[in-house]
Amino acid sequence: MTVLDSPPVNAADPGPAPGSGRAHARRTELAAFLKACRARVAPGDVGLSPGLRRRTPGLRREEVAQLAGVGVTWYTWLEQGRPINASEQVLSAIARALLLDEVQRAHLYRLAGLPADDTVGASCPATDPALQKVLDALAPMPAAISNRAYDILAYNAGYDALFPGATRSVAPHGRRNSMWCALTVPDCCNPFVNRDEELPRMVGVMRAAYASHVGEPGWERWVRELCTTSSRFRELWATQQVAPPTTTLKVFRHAAVGEIRVQAAYLTMPGSPELYLVAYTPERPVDQERMAWITANPGAPVVDHQH
Repeated sequence: MTVLDSPPVNAADPGPAPGSGRAHARRTELAAFLKACRARVAPGDVGLSPGLRRRTPGLRREEVAQLAGVGVTWYTWLEQGRPINASEQVLSAIARALLLDEVQRAHLYRLAGLPADDTVGASCPATDPALQKVLDALAPMPAAISNRAYDILAYNAGYDALFPGATRSVAPHGRRNSMWCALTVPDCCNPFVNRDEELPRMVGVMRAAYASHVGEPGWERWVRELCTTSSRFRELWATQQVAPPTTTLKVFRHAAVGEIRVQAAYLTMPGSPELYLVAYTPERPVDQERMAWITANPGAPVVDHQH
């Protein structure tokens, strides 16, 4: 078997990774991601026998190294967050060994400091006023401009009518943020009905974006805020699952008209890869009618009670 990028026999141990800086944070995140992916692959998934004394969930390090054609010591250093470099060829072999899909593979590359096709970020410039005109022209279809951390940067009347928790309640540091709303607004007041189903995907999309910003103070502070505030977010974040921003069904409720079902589509903004245009298309004719009514009657209460 050809061994890729394995250190020579007399290679010096790079030692433990330095304890500070973005590079260290990125290596730590890479190590955690590799461990989580390895734990999710059963031996039988890759044609290996589980054996009789297996205590490790998923694959062992030496099995990943064997499947990828790299040295066990080298791979161990990679999982320990040591300051070593990995080529695209080696990362591709590791991705195949761990059965990573395209989104996970891109996430792996970003964590290793290699370019991926969809590098994005959470911080972005203020949106162009012309975009507001585009959003307003889409009404009553709900639409908003969002970044990869779910900050709502601009929105139209339809979005405000459908999801006022994201536009009117302010998260820490003055953010209007749909993730914060989904996690913190009580069930009785939250118009986002199927958020429990959607949260794993939402957190996965944010986790994928985070790979490009590991160690950045703004990102790190925001992740800490969410982890501290929400045990659900903390649990999902710890899984290391990543996901693409795909079209998905979202269900909302409004006290005046009842349930509204929409297909949420995420369109990357030309020239601003850190931004999405989020558009909610009514799924049924009745949803379109209800959407038009609540947009035309912005004073109608969204929930049927008060605290």
